[in-house]
Amino acid sequence: MANMEREPILSARDVEISFSLRGRKLNAIRRCSLDLYQGETLAIVGESGSGKSVFTKSFLGMLDANGSITGGTIMFEGNDLAKYKTEKDWMTIRGKKISMVMQDPMTSLNPLKKIGRQIEESIELNQGIKGPEAKKLALEMLKKVGIPDPERRYQQYPHEFSGGMRQRVVIAIAVACRPQILICDEPTTALDVTIQAQILNLVRDLQKELNMTVIYITHDLGVVANVADRVAVMYAGQIVEYGKVDEIFYNAWHPYTWALLSALPQLGVKGEELPTIEGTPPNLFNEIKGDAFAPRNRMALAIDFEEEPPFFDVSPTHKAKTWYLDPRAPKVEQPHSIRMLREKMKERG
Repeated sequence: MANMEREPILSARDVEISFSLRGRKLNAIRRCSLDLYQGETLAIVGESGSGKSVFTKSFLGMLDANGSITGGTIMFEGNDLAKYKTEKDWMTIRGKKISMVMQDPMTSLNPLKKIGRQIEESIELNQGIKGPEAKKLALEMLKKVGIPDPERRYQQYPHEFSGGMRQRVVIAIAVACRPQILICDEPTTALDVTIQAQILNLVRDLQKELNMTVIYITHDLGVVANVADRVAVMYAGQIVEYGKVDEIFYNAWHPYTWALLSALPQLGVKGEELPTIEGTPPNLFNEIKGDAFAPRNRMALAIDFEEEPPFFDVSPTHKAKTWYLDPRAPKVEQPHSIRMLREKMKERG
């Protein structure tokens, strides 16, 4: 994902990640490459199991114990994070420079500790500030993330907060150390639409104030349209298409991206069911031949079952991993739903 105008702050190249399960090897991430730029918002989208969370957890050493990076490089500040093995290695990165907001705040918060103390611990661990100064910073973070009456809330436990307020606390803990990169893993999934918008706006405001780079991990392309600068689409452990957000919505070319876009509620006709993606993702225990999405693609070409496609350029900033873009391929029209989406988005301005 190259950008000739500026240097990426993080650059992953041909990353491979596997897990050992009952004596078998599961190839969760297969030669993934990604560049991340200062101050941008990148959305990584795909179905559950596509590898979004696993890939990004490798940026801060949070893979499960049975998982390991088996290939490629992850360059950050001149160091290859793929070579980091111990907790001591990761202490200089995790929280301080790269931080993560998980999907379910109740799994991130200690139910037996007061909220204020949990924010303080993050400040103490990553900034080395203790005592009254740490408490002062913790209270400031509660205010910054929009929690009313922070002095009182500081003394309360996670179960005394609503889902939206708990997510704000988790964000406060994640950004208390002013990380360069904030990874948000499905941060609004369990929240109602109004609270979702508030959380997204909060992250955007904090991003501007602290000049952070943000990665959103999501299956919801509706969220992507409102927050992202660029989008990377993942399927079966690989990035299959990436580009600027308008390029993905207006001019997608991978059939899996088409399927995701076709299922957007905005395209639904009242009284009709939304389209679904037929079939199931491939078994990552097995070697995948050709395009991993081919068995679910009604318009697959013969070569899709034989040979893995390379990335083809759609524009200087937009690439798709599909044989449809090979000059030798028969002409394939984008689905009507994609053309309809393009018109609807143009109407909305």
